[in-house]
Amino acid sequence: MNIKHCFLLIPGLTLILQSCKPTHSSNSYPHEKLPGNTPELFAPSMVNTDHIEINTVFNATFTELFFTRIIDGNFIIHHAELIDGHWTAPQPIQMFADQASNSVAIDPSITQDGNTMYFLGISPEDRANNALPDIYRSQKIDDQWQIASRVEYPISTETYAESYPVVVADGSLYFTSERPGGLGKRDIYRAQYLGDGKFDTPENIGPEVNSEKNARGTYVSPDESLLITSGLTSERGFDVSFKDGSKWQTPVHIDLGEPLDNDWIYFCPYMSPDGKYFFFSKRYSNPPESGWKGVTKGEVYWVDAKNIWSLTRK
Repeated sequence: MNIKHCFLLIPGLTLILQSCKPTHSSNSYPHEKLPGNTPELFAPSMVNTDHIEINTVFNATFTELFFTRIIDGNFIIHHAELIDGHWTAPQPIQMFADQASNSVAIDPSITQDGNTMYFLGISPEDRANNALPDIYRSQKIDDQWQIASRVEYPISTETYAESYPVVVADGSLYFTSERPGGLGKRDIYRAQYLGDGKFDTPENIGPEVNSEKNARGTYVSPDESLLITSGLTSERGFDVSFKDGSKWQTPVHIDLGEPLDNDWIYFCPYMSPDGKYFFFSKRYSNPPESGWKGVTKGEVYWVDAKNIWSLTRK
């Protein structure tokens, strides 16, 4: 996915309000039936609708769910809450003060305490200047997500695109960047959290994962023992790397349990907080070479994660 170019094509952001009517759930997931070894659509009618949806994630306690809904080309982070055993209907989150102007909010990642969200963003001011995406942060105060602010250098830069932020247990941040010094056009970096909203200089996570093949959608487990990404092998779909000590191992291709559809793009990998289910997104563009500009369908899937964990023994 060419983030640098796709987001420059996104028009204005229009928040679409929805009903607050609760959705019943018999478990922690807003879905009555848990998946097996074959991917299934996640939460039809709640998350997956006639609109375009991607990148579902949870907070660590399974009390809040986030995903991106794309309406008329506008990328909007939505969330739902588990209250008294029921999931509320998804609502859009306002991330920028000027909600009527062009802006982008996508690919959320939530801290372990559930009170900070990192995401890929383009503010209205930067959007007007055709700026590249940066990484933004929103705080949850009094149960309300606040207007976001840009995470400053050395995370975000003025010249290069930063994307796919993933926050881990100690507050450190993984993300992809096209900044100089990488092994490919877009590499995965890790920045140690220093406290008080500050980060140390990002470090390239190394040649075992990064290469001339561009890393795209990325997930890292909170304990940093597992990394899943797309775009690293010659095969479509996803690859997993496990950490041995302080070193990431060579990525292994993941068998999703069904043949990959060459007409769709696979991205936004994510593991549920309990480690039981693997989530991913697919998008279809018409024609295929039109990318995000021509996207006509986006769907969120989930599947039992046993096949992924079994790869640790190979």
